This record gives sequence, C-alpha cells and structure tokens, in this order.
Amino acid sequence: MSLQVPNVQELALTCNRPDQQIPDRYIRPEAGTEEVICGQGINTAIPVIDLAKLLNPQSSQEECAKLRSACQHWGFFQLVNHGVPDDVISDVRRDLTEFFKLPLEAKEAYAKPPDKYEGYGQHFVVSEKQKLDWGDLLHLRLRPTESRDLRFWPAHPSSFRNSMERYSLETAKVARCLLEFLAMDMGVDPESLLEVFRGQPQNMRVNYYPPCRQTGKVLGLSPHCDATSLTLLLHVNDVQGLQIRKDGKWLTIEALDGAFVVNVGDMLEILSNGRYRSVEHRAVVHPEKERISAAVFHQACRDATVGPLPELVTKDGGRPVYKSMAYEDFMKRFFSAKLDGRANVEGMKI
Repeated sequence: MSLQVPNVQELALTCNRPDQQIPDRYIRPEAGTEEVICGQGINTAIPVIDLAKLLNPQSSQEECAKLRSACQHWGFFQLVNHGVPDDVISDVRRDLTEFFKLPLEAKEAYAKPPDKYEGYGQHFVVSEKQKLDWGDLLHLRLRPTESRDLRFWPAHPSSFRNSMERYSLETAKVARCLLEFLAMDMGVDPESLLEVFRGQPQNMRVNYYPPCRQTGKVLGLSPHCDATSLTLLLHVNDVQGLQIRKDGKWLTIEALDGAFVVNVGDMLEILSNGRYRSVEHRAVVHPEKERISAAVFHQACRDATVGPLPELVTKDGGRPVYKSMAYEDFMKRFFSAKLDGRANVEGMKI
C-alpha cells in the first residue's frame, strides 16, 4: 500500500522559481552533509566488464575473474559490448522521454493504484510524515509476458509498447548470460541457478528526476539496495546522478554512453551465500536538467525459494549464511523495509 503524493514533475515547475521554497517533506538534511567522492579519473575505479570478452574463449577466463571481483568487492559494474542493438536502445530512450513530456493528465491515465506497484506515480509512501524523494516513476511488469497488465502500458507514443517488448527481450538475454557466467564462477551447475529464475521474471522502473535548483536539500531516490538478482540500469538521457556507498562514502558513477550499469541485488547475495554483495545506492538530482533512468530488475520465479544454493552451502562446510524463505515472503519483507539501506538482506543473516 502506498499513499498518493503530489506529482514532482509539476511541483518542480513552481518550486524552481526564485521566490518559491521546496516543501518541507522533500528536504533531506543528509543530502548535503554526507561525503561524496567524484571527479576526474574516478570512473577508472568502477569495474567495466566486456560481455564480448566474456563470450570469447580466448579472453573469457580473464574477464570472468574481473566479473567475480566486481560482484565481490563492488556489487556494481558497467557492462559494455552487451549486444543489445543500438536501435533497440535508441527507441526505448526516445519513447520514455516522450512519455514524460506528455501533459500530466495524459500520464495520470496510467496512475498506480494504492495497492499495486505497477503504474505511474511513487512507491514506498506509507506515512503522511515520511520524507519524500524528488522524482516520479513508471513501473511496468515485463516478463513473463502473461503477467503484464497493459492498463499501465502507455499507448502514447504509439511505438512505446513495441519498443518495451524488444528491450525486454534483449535485456533478458543479457541477464541470463551474466547469470550463467556467475554460476560457473561459483562452481555450480548453471541450470540450478537458472531454475530459480525460470520464466525470467522481469520488471522495469523508469525514474524521472526533475531539476531542482537547491540540489543540496533533496534526494532523487533514497539510499537502498535492490531486492532482485541483477539490475540493468540504462541512462535514458546524458544526465548523471547515480551514487553508490563505498567504504562509508558516496561514490559518483559516471555512466559510459550506451553501457548498462549492472548491480547485484539482495537475492543474488543470498543465493551466493555471501560471495557477491548487494550494495546501497541512491540518486541525486541536477540543478538545471531533468534526469531519466530505466532500471530492469531480474527476479526469481514466484514459486522459488530464496536462500543459499545447496551446492554452495555444501562447499562452505554446511554453513548457510542466510535464512531461506519463499519468494513471496521475501518480497513482503523487502517492501516492509521501505528502501531502508541494507536492512532487508542483513535481516536475512543467520
């Protein structure tokens, strides 16, 4: 259940005037006080994984070692040469940008009901006193295809649904490929890992962050970890804003053009029995430009058990690091944690 709150895109039109103040519910003191690391050359520290090298027998072993290190020590990496056709990415970027240009009443035709996560609006608003994020979202269930609720799939622009269908198919291929390599890295049968993701359940959250002239007072998206296995994030426009928590500080990620920023979610940390790490991240906003990003989440199937893979527990001397529970119960736990950092995955530890 999520309460309805004002549309931030519309709110920004008035709040960004010199004589107007940001409503108190959006003011986040921590946004301007916590240490942030950014600057020239920092991007070289963020692992970059080349999918073409992973697939090439001559370079696969070396690239797989880089993938392991990225998942163990960072929980994030950028994926290049991922094979998703340029036209598929350009079409999805175009149509998502056009959707957010529609008048408010046109977008609200796809409004998220209070008891659902699909649709246009905001998530995780459970209290009238809760601090709010400076952003709106569009959340769609992509796969399995029979799970889609087309009431929430925009009919404008007219190419929207076709663009999302193609993008869903291509990103699912990428996620499956990465999971196969991660299974091999962990020394488990890829089929035993892929069985957890049978049918490749997949959701998309498109985030729209309006500009805010007082950027030091707001957050686009609160610090959180993703519940899922792998998230593939695409920067829809060229405005940056993603930060990850590294060694107690916020590190700014400069996304490479056309790359996916991929991160490990709680589910994969648990399945790996702690080998890979789900890392806290957040989004900040730009003082003058809108930012749009699209995160595609790859989840377990509804009848799966979320817990350490039995083969890994055996390898680890019969010691599971995390509890096991039904997928539906796991997701209820995640949503009740209300985007509270690593609370969900830490609460699963034995």
